[in-house]
Amino acid sequence: MKTLRTLSQSTLGLIVCLAVGGLCGVFAEPVGQFAYFVGQLYLSVVNMAAIPLLVVATFFGLRQVIALPRPRTRVGTIVGLALGLVVVSAIVGTLLGVLIMPGEHLSAAAHAHLGELVLKSASDAEEVRVTLFDHGGGSDEAANGVLSIADIFPDNFYRALAEGRSLGILTGTLLFGMAFAALSREKTKMLSNVFEGVYRSLETIIAHANLLIPVLVLGVAANLTSHTQSATLDAMSGLLLCFAVSTIVLSTVAIGTIATRAGQPFLRVLGSLKAPLLIGLTSGSATAPIPHTIEAMSGRLGFSRGVVELVVPFGSVFVRAGSALYYTLATVFVANLYERPLGPGEIVVICAASVIAAFVSAGQNGVATVGYTGLVLSLLNLPVEAAGILLVTVDLICEGPRNVLSLLSVCTVIALVSAGLPSERVAAVDTRGTVVELNPVLRFTFTRGQLVLAVGCVVMVASLILVMGIGVGAR
Repeated sequence: MKTLRTLSQSTLGLIVCLAVGGLCGVFAEPVGQFAYFVGQLYLSVVNMAAIPLLVVATFFGLRQVIALPRPRTRVGTIVGLALGLVVVSAIVGTLLGVLIMPGEHLSAAAHAHLGELVLKSASDAEEVRVTLFDHGGGSDEAANGVLSIADIFPDNFYRALAEGRSLGILTGTLLFGMAFAALSREKTKMLSNVFEGVYRSLETIIAHANLLIPVLVLGVAANLTSHTQSATLDAMSGLLLCFAVSTIVLSTVAIGTIATRAGQPFLRVLGSLKAPLLIGLTSGSATAPIPHTIEAMSGRLGFSRGVVELVVPFGSVFVRAGSALYYTLATVFVANLYERPLGPGEIVVICAASVIAAFVSAGQNGVATVGYTGLVLSLLNLPVEAAGILLVTVDLICEGPRNVLSLLSVCTVIALVSAGLPSERVAAVDTRGTVVELNPVLRFTFTRGQLVLAVGCVVMVASLILVMGIGVGAR
């Protein structure tokens, strides 16, 4: 137990687990598969706690944000920044894709290998349909990736909770949370105490489950190395390299922005966000890092707890900056693969359609996210089915960086909305658990002589006021 606790808090230890997992995937696959199985159990526990925590955190977040100055302006700023960061990610991805042009100069062997993948998977591939609105919404359609109106506005909130539908859960939570926040504190005191107890219990569960983070890292590394073919990686290396570079650049800018707003060094901020970033990178889930992100942004970096508890659940579903970046680069790659020229009009279409696809894919994770690339590809008359087969083969590698960039975008929104006012800040705690003093806004210091002089002036003014009062009364 002590070893796991030390490893889960050590960056070097996690890097060692990553390297050992890669070796296990090549030379000891059964060991790697067992570690991957244990890691999936850990993710199941975290997801089990993350969904109800999303609900309770949104309740508290809405109430606290409404109590802050200018709540409407603040909520409007949150929505505007969320949209802006997704648009920026799409623009950056489109421009880098046009400059680097992944997939343009592939060898004959790479073309042949990708063609074999398409032909091999064509007979087994299922059609992935994406619709903006659907009223039939059966289970078969949900399995095929159809986005129905019931996913956004569920007729049964408990069913949405049981099935883990993030969009429906967030919609129901926001409606109930606004009604909850509108009531007086006297009327909701008992319910608030219940929510507080649930909140702390879920945090305790997650804190103990975090001991398995090293096993999760080892298992994911082993699973990745054992299921990815070197020929496929070589053929799609242009897309993977461009996506990795874009993600690193945007993530660095996001962490730098957070560090500037928090008034802390870059590396300390990175260390504070280590747990949610690792879970986002390895879990394949956008909701699993929610509790760790709330703790890191409010408890360690000192941002407003109310803003954090509102933005993190909302952002985990809707702020899909990583997906927007991925859609643009994947579209450019497929266009180059099929020798489709891209003019200024096509570049604008790619950027705009990727933003729309990112928001339409809200609440989706894993391979289901890849299906929404078809919204962008279809506008350029590119083969959606064949391209989807190729993208699925490397989605296991791209899924983690997508989640990390989206998570950091959410944290950037928090940092920009929490303006650093004294009423909105708490004492930050670094990764070692020690308190980090925040920069005071205004500080008064007096020497002993200055203090005596100030007291004398106050006494003199009080005496003059008293004398004037007596004189006015005598008249």
